[in-house]
Amino acid sequence: MLKNYRVNVHIVCEALLLLAVTLGVLAWFSHKALHQEALRSAEQMLEGTVQNIDNILMSVEQSAGNMYFDVVEHLDNPDRMHTYSRELVESNPNIAGCAIVFKPGYYAGKDLFMAYVHRVSGTDDKLALVTAETFTNRPYTEQVWYAKPMKAGWAGWIDPLKGTDTENEPLITFCLPLKDRSGARVGVLAVDVSIDRLSKIVLAAKPSENGYCLLLAHNGSYIVHPDKEKLTNPMVFSHKGRNVDASETEAAKEMLAGKKGMKEFRRGDRDWFVFYKPLERVGWEGWTKGVAEWSAGVVCPEDDILGKNNTLLYQVVAIAIVGILLFFLLCSWIIRMQLKPMKKLAESAEHIAGGDFSEMLPPTDRLDEIGLLQKQFRKMQHSLRSRLTELEDETERLHQQGDMLRTAYDKTLENDVMKTSFQHYMTNQMSDPIQSIDNSVTTLCNNVHDSGKDELDKQTDNIEQKSLAVLDLTSHLAHFTEVDTGKEADHD
Repeated sequence: MLKNYRVNVHIVCEALLLLAVTLGVLAWFSHKALHQEALRSAEQMLEGTVQNIDNILMSVEQSAGNMYFDVVEHLDNPDRMHTYSRELVESNPNIAGCAIVFKPGYYAGKDLFMAYVHRVSGTDDKLALVTAETFTNRPYTEQVWYAKPMKAGWAGWIDPLKGTDTENEPLITFCLPLKDRSGARVGVLAVDVSIDRLSKIVLAAKPSENGYCLLLAHNGSYIVHPDKEKLTNPMVFSHKGRNVDASETEAAKEMLAGKKGMKEFRRGDRDWFVFYKPLERVGWEGWTKGVAEWSAGVVCPEDDILGKNNTLLYQVVAIAIVGILLFFLLCSWIIRMQLKPMKKLAESAEHIAGGDFSEMLPPTDRLDEIGLLQKQFRKMQHSLRSRLTELEDETERLHQQGDMLRTAYDKTLENDVMKTSFQHYMTNQMSDPIQSIDNSVTTLCNNVHDSGKDELDKQTDNIEQKSLAVLDLTSHLAHFTEVDTGKEADHD
């Protein structure tokens, strides 16, 4: 039984080894494929984030572009500039403010002219729009959103304005140079978008359960980030109060360099992934492309990206282990069932070796090698059984003959004893007549001259009688011997 069990284990272990290797290779390639698929999904999240940001910025650009043509048609009417600014802010909730400014002395009697409308910080109420003619404590001619478009003649987004460059609210600004009919640049249409509002809109569409989006300007300041303090922080590398992983810093540098990629870093006790790509705005036809080479990123903990993959891997491993165990049990059962006829053959061979030829294998319908072996073994059992029957019959016949010989021998011994006894008896019976004859002869020989006629006749008669008696006994003995000899001849 132990040997059979060892055979089962040996066969099953070889099959399990092959199955384990197959499952291991399959699991490795599957895990690799799922890992790549998870990273591709994360990249798609980044694409979605970029698309969301692009849609917001595009809506602002379209609103400004639609208003731009009315503005250039009425450059000679400064009063309409305030109306245009207000209508532009009212038409798009993503716009925090709009400034239409002109170069110094463009309008007669006015050195500087600015029509500026902005929302009250933290509200979307149209009634909260405020009109002003100044922006911060410095002339707009010293502001970057005016100086660069007027000087370079491009239309686009400038890097965020923070601190003293804004009115207590971080902003990004889309600028359009205003040209008169001769094509000369005479002013700037600047549309502001609140970084705080933009961040809220973008972050509302969470890329994953615990992940977040970020938008990094070319100058290293945050445009979108879940931490409001970072929105007012001028630089991305200003990390106070915590140790920053080298990979995180390297990712920030690559984002500022306008590269696309992915980095894995550790923050606290968790592993994180950051996926990033440049957010390049399409230049307006007929205008020089603006700066706005920002970089968008998606930051997610490893569990959000690979958690399901790892869980699936653990489930696959658990299922594989359970499957291997079930496979082991199933193979053991199948092998035991397949080897059951061999076990019966072995038991029958042991019984035959022990001298038991009575048990026969049951008939089988199997056509494989085991079935053929069973049929041949069963045929051998029938042959042995026939030979045993013949041997038993021959043995029985020999036993009977032996009994007959033993009986005949016993009878012969008995006859010999009887014959000897009879001969002794007859001999003893003849001893007295012979002795009497001997005495009579002796008497006659010794006293033949002295004895009378009567005495002689007496002795002579005695001799004659005794001789007849001996002759009779001798005849009986000869007859007995003749009869006994005839019986022995009949038995032979």
